[in-house]
Amino acid sequence: MCYYTEKIANRIKKCARERSVTLQKMLSDLGFGINLISQLAHGQEISSINLAKIADYLGCSVDYLLGRTDNPNINKW
Repeated sequence: MCYYTEKIANRIKKCARERSVTLQKMLSDLGFGINLISQLAHGQEISSINLAKIADYLGCSVDYLLGRTDNPNINKW
């Protein structure tokens, strides 16, 4: 399976929007740089730990953010 960072960034944006969370607030709360999502959208990879932190913050699964499922609650911790 191939993972596309642009698609992951779009899933993060969609999930945040659905939960009325701004990306700026999420990134700040998690201690990440303000440009993380933009960098991800342009091909920079993200660590599995940071992706898990984002998934936990947004209340969805890492599998959802990776595009392995369309159900955000599948394999949710």
